[in-house]
Amino acid sequence: MKYSLGFSPCPNDTFIFDALVNRKIDIGDFEFEIILEDVQTLNSHARENRLHISKISYGAYPLVMNHYKILNSGGALGKGVGPLLISKRPIPNSTIAECNVAIPGENTTAHMLFSLAFPKAEKKKFMIFSEIENAVLSGEVDCGVIIHENRFTYAQKGLTKLMDLGEYWEKETASPIPLGGIIIKREIERSIQEEIDNLIRKSLEYSFQHYPYISDYVKQHSREMDEVVMRQHIDLYVNNYSLNLGKDGKKAVLKFLDIYANNDKPGIEEEDIFID
Repeated sequence: MKYSLGFSPCPNDTFIFDALVNRKIDIGDFEFEIILEDVQTLNSHARENRLHISKISYGAYPLVMNHYKILNSGGALGKGVGPLLISKRPIPNSTIAECNVAIPGENTTAHMLFSLAFPKAEKKKFMIFSEIENAVLSGEVDCGVIIHENRFTYAQKGLTKLMDLGEYWEKETASPIPLGGIIIKREIERSIQEEIDNLIRKSLEYSFQHYPYISDYVKQHSREMDEVVMRQHIDLYVNNYSLNLGKDGKKAVLKFLDIYANNDKPGIEEEDIFID
């Protein structure tokens, strides 16, 4: 059985999927065609119904929920993990709506969280997350929303944090932040969905058992990132919710979707979107 599987080359995703991709665990008769892309590209692939299994932003899920369900394992959700709004100089929150702002993709959770905090902001420029720091530094934009490893590097480049958008979400909702999840096509047989979910969990368990060792697979896809930053990245984004969303994780996702799902999809129920 061969399935396409998409996730990002960021350390949190490669850490989760390493053992599965490289058969460090028994994956039985399954074969996976691996597609490594940034999350906004994966969001687009999901909207085109291209992949069997994929990492996506929870902000994009309302656009693809008719074709995909959410797995329990492999996602990014937690407290203190949200995107940051940064600039070269202090900017009052009251004037952010007038600024040119770089956003890491239109259908990303980062965009949704920014929109919650600054609903009147309209001067947005969508770009790949890794380009945003330089766009702010060059003056191409006034400020930017950063995610992933840029959380650990922006201060070294002289940039200033204007707001932790994750903290804003947590204060507004008293809920952990659903960043990204693993989705699977609804048409796939239920028993197969559950087997794949279990394989992802076992893959992460394997990586946890060997941590803080960083495998060659994680390193080769982390560009020139320092190992310290890789571990900071993993420590921040990979946690018990990545093993299993559980009751609290699912509740957080439902709250997120209640706020951001289009008005034509009110009252989403747990059984509608999770595999169990």
